[in-house]
Amino acid sequence: MFPSPTDLHYFLEAANTQNFSRAAERLGITQPSLSLAIQRLEADLGEKVFLRSKRGVTLTQGGKLLLVQTRNLLEVWNGVRADARGSMQTIKGNYILGCHPSVALYSLSLFLPKVLLAHPDLQVDLVHDLSRKITEGVVTSKIDLGIVVNPHRHPDLLIKKLADDDVGFWVRDSKKQESFSDRGGKGHILIYDPELIQSQVLLKKAVKFGFNPTRIIESGSLEVVAELTASGCGIGVLPSRVAERSSKKIIRLAGAPFYRDEICLVMRVENKSVAAMRCLAEAVAEGFLR
Repeated sequence: MFPSPTDLHYFLEAANTQNFSRAAERLGITQPSLSLAIQRLEADLGEKVFLRSKRGVTLTQGGKLLLVQTRNLLEVWNGVRADARGSMQTIKGNYILGCHPSVALYSLSLFLPKVLLAHPDLQVDLVHDLSRKITEGVVTSKIDLGIVVNPHRHPDLLIKKLADDDVGFWVRDSKKQESFSDRGGKGHILIYDPELIQSQVLLKKAVKFGFNPTRIIESGSLEVVAELTASGCGIGVLPSRVAERSSKKIIRLAGAPFYRDEICLVMRVENKSVAAMRCLAEAVAEGFLR
């Protein structure tokens, strides 16, 4: 059986880092997922490609040969893929754009209507997920272009900063302006998305300030977090760009810690030579400048 492109990408990252934990972090996946991919690859080959030790992993002789062939194979595949999507000068074809659903709500309207109107032969399909998974999708060529928050640097990626943002603690606007220390006692409800790394970091920082909410509401939708916060349900952990889009006014909790974000455009290095990809990337960047 021929191994999947994804498993080959995972193998390449593990071979480059010689450490499964570091490779998994750079790919935006869990270490068990990476280990399973390597096991599938070894099963397909019928031999081990890594020698494992407490210090990390090293390539076997078969693994070294596979590394050379994998690089050649992926280079050929990416070239064929780019050619199949259109010539270097023609803006046409099907492309996949990925971003978090909340990022989509405040960013897509900045550029997508204009670029689609200007280029009728260009088809853009959307994929929504966490930024780290979108970045992984771009690395493994499942996604062509990503608008992501705080992407991990990767040798196969072009990363362009689009804008700044931050994640903090927000409350419903009221006549009584409470501070973070006022809100730290028992009886307060915290509302946040546990999948966001920023939320996890902020909660650890908040504990050092004596922040101790009695109850917690978890939601995978930042828009739901914003609406519940605006209704007075509790304290919401939100990116500023999401909070400012709330249908009702909410304000940042004074004196609370916050987490700085960078919103970035990511694409594979070889795709910069494809006219349609350049067009999309330029449109995204121009949209954020408005």
